[in-house]
Amino acid sequence: MLRDESARSRRRIPGPTVARLPLYHRALSVMVERGITHVSSSELAGVVGVNPATLRRDLSRFGTYGTRGTGYEVPHLLARVDGALALDLDWPVAIVGIGNLGQALIHSRGFRSGGFRVAVLADVDPAVVGTMRDGIVVEHAERLPEACVREKVRIGVITTPASASQSVAENLVAAGVHSILNFAPVVLALPAGVTVRQVDLAAELQVLAFYHSRPAGGAVVPEAKGEAGTATIEISS
Repeated sequence: MLRDESARSRRRIPGPTVARLPLYHRALSVMVERGITHVSSSELAGVVGVNPATLRRDLSRFGTYGTRGTGYEVPHLLARVDGALALDLDWPVAIVGIGNLGQALIHSRGFRSGGFRVAVLADVDPAVVGTMRDGIVVEHAERLPEACVREKVRIGVITTPASASQSVAENLVAAGVHSILNFAPVVLALPAGVTVRQVDLAAELQVLAFYHSRPAGGAVVPEAKGEAGTATIEISS
């Protein structure tokens, strides 16, 4: 696994391409579930909302090319995208903040697929610390670094109030966790080399409100082709 990770780290992949890979993964997973064995670049591009040239360029960066007349073999392409996203590796996750959002994430399918698994839960609420959530004992946040080292946590998820998020992030980094998903509505100040993905639900609602307030026939919310967003998957059988 270390050799695989080293090989991946040497590849220079543009950020927009990386941001589109989960969209390809989602669409291809649906196709596999529906028994679709082959897909053309134009069909797959239409599903995820990019142009075919962009899709072919993205996939070629990982040595994946379609066959003229038949397109891409869906199961094989999904396996290559899985490998590109490193979903074939083990990804222990720590969730800090076991409120409503934290508990929802514990039971999310996203933390039970592609090598991701919840390994550490932490909070400061005496009513929560020491309780069991999905077979895992919630630890006090003060013991977060120790727990992360023990469980070899590689990704930290912060669902605490904004006032606590910075100190939680620093504790994660101190434990060697350099990949953080932050749901707290605050920009974290962390050392270089730490990757932070910000999920700001309030900001997304505000963007939707902006577009909804435009006159009919005016601005249309663009589908994401870059850093964040969703794609509508509509596949005819």
